[in-house]
Amino acid sequence: MTTVLSPHIHELFAKRAQQVLPPIYNAARQGHSSLISFTFGFADPALFPREDIAAASAAVLATDADAALNYGMDFVELRDQIIAKLHSQGVFAHEDNVLISYGSSQLLALLPRVFVEPGDVVVIEGPSFMGAVRSFADAGARLIMVPTDDFGMNLDALETVLDELHTQQIRPKFIYTIPTFHNPTGTTMPLVQRKRLLALSATYDTLIVEDDPYGDLRFAGEALPTLTSLDHDDRVIYISSFSKILAPGLRMGWAYAHPAIIERLGMFKVEGSSGPFLTRVVANYCADGRLAQHIQKLTTHYHNKCQLMLDAIGREFPTEVRVIRPDGGFYVWCELPQGVDVANLLMRAEQRGSTFLPGTRCFANGQGNDAFRLAFSFLPSEQIVEGIAHIGAALREM
Repeated sequence: MTTVLSPHIHELFAKRAQQVLPPIYNAARQGHSSLISFTFGFADPALFPREDIAAASAAVLATDADAALNYGMDFVELRDQIIAKLHSQGVFAHEDNVLISYGSSQLLALLPRVFVEPGDVVVIEGPSFMGAVRSFADAGARLIMVPTDDFGMNLDALETVLDELHTQQIRPKFIYTIPTFHNPTGTTMPLVQRKRLLALSATYDTLIVEDDPYGDLRFAGEALPTLTSLDHDDRVIYISSFSKILAPGLRMGWAYAHPAIIERLGMFKVEGSSGPFLTRVVANYCADGRLAQHIQKLTTHYHNKCQLMLDAIGREFPTEVRVIRPDGGFYVWCELPQGVDVANLLMRAEQRGSTFLPGTRCFANGQGNDAFRLAFSFLPSEQIVEGIAHIGAALREM
């Protein structure tokens, strides 16, 4: 039965609910289409540690069910494990520096509630993770986009932007960046650039939000310190997650920042803790080095899938397509030669049976008609090869 929404009900909605746009894409539909989809950065379910998570759940229920299944705070041991991880990275965190959340997306949505009034400036990368950017825009932020290059955010362009804002006596609320295995481009900011970014934030007295969901998944190149570990002035808000290294369905993320920022984020986390049961399960699983061993397995697996995709691209794509080779993460970014339109390419690829994320879905201002993102993380090997062949045939036809 189809129902038509009464206009009287529509009038009851708050203005923000009347004007809100639907999501650009719906990740929940992944797997419900006949198309081979490179669109979404889903974790590979073949690598979910099902038996270990089941055992951790059983252990929690067997030993601590009364506390785990009742109302309560996050399990302190999980926070302590996060603090120990930060210490291993050279970040000397304390309990008041860390907030556990329902995935990193909750934190990215809380940030503008704490920092942004309508019209406040937030500096973002272009392209970027639009899930975060949309949260900033919905809060009324004035988004200023800085382009990226092979080294992440273009810092010459950023300095120009910050200098112009300073001339106008405008102080950005924060700079949002994904410096390690960037989403969507897969690039990683070199050490010298990281240090310069921190220096710019100090010069222009602004904060940096370092979004780092993929940092543990390095399969090539040398490990680099996070912006947070290089920061000595409490200018970085660090956001990370267990989604890519354990299981997205557990919805477990966390933030590190100055205690005053953590306290304020917690005040706006009105639903309370992230769950005494799930925080206990994750802590139980992560104990005794199991998570570190699992990450090693993941990096080998995703490295193989990434290389499989790159090899297929080398065979199938015209040489005029520029491909950025990542050192980790989930994505390969492709830039089209002049005159090739990504919307036309997407239509032709879908006619052959495959789809991907066009670059226009990765920019706040609709740019990106000359690029697209391919996620290698979710699909089985045979579908990666077949799907790249479909896209390659469409490119050659164009």
